[in-house]
Amino acid sequence: MHIEAAKKKVAKSDKEVFEFLTDIKNFETLMPENIDKFEALDENTFKFALKGMPEIVLRLKEQNPNDKVVLGAASDKLPFTLTADITALGDSESEVGLSFEGQFNAMMAMMIKSPITNFMETLSNNLDKIGQ
Repeated sequence: MHIEAAKKKVAKSDKEVFEFLTDIKNFETLMPENIDKFEALDENTFKFALKGMPEIVLRLKEQNPNDKVVLGAASDKLPFTLTADITALGDSESEVGLSFEGQFNAMMAMMIKSPITNFMETLSNNLDKIGQ
């Protein structure tokens, strides 16, 4: 299953966006308002829960300086990745594209497609909060 959020222009350089997204604690800023729990487990891992949803543990899997940040599920039960592709648009502006990639059976995919799409859109919209 592949889901992409609309690309978002951010009034920060690609370097600032990359540094923000590679600091795990900053993801709390991007989370939806209905977040129930957020906890940084170590410098590369955090867990969160949205109201009515199970806890999800994400780990920083890959990073290409100022270009890409990939988070992945810490558990192999539901394998997926959340990728931020960062493109410089100038010295103080960049564009971020968020994408979700997961391997799920058809029933699971049907159940989670809508909540994940909404989650991705919220993360994308909240990118405005970088550096505030």
